[in-house]
Amino acid sequence: MKITVEKLSPEEQKRRGIPSWPIWECEVSRFDWHYEQTEECLLIKGEVVVETSEGTTHIKAGDYVTFPQDLSCVWDVKQPVKKHYTFR
Repeated sequence: MKITVEKLSPEEQKRRGIPSWPIWECEVSRFDWHYEQTEECLLIKGEVVVETSEGTTHIKAGDYVTFPQDLSCVWDVKQPVKKHYTFR
């Protein structure tokens, strides 16, 4: 299962309705996580290293990320995170 990271223009963010999505915040921490559904999110601020059985993915402010359903991983929050998110 692959995590995808993209850059979206402000126009594309608006077209997708991302500014109206809920916001989630997290302080520096490390925790296990499992995705019951596909999550799409846009990091507004912060930095995270997500560890999976396939390797690590570095995510930072400005990244648009898709986490696939049934993914198990470890979130290693390096800088406090603020993100818009939605589930599919």
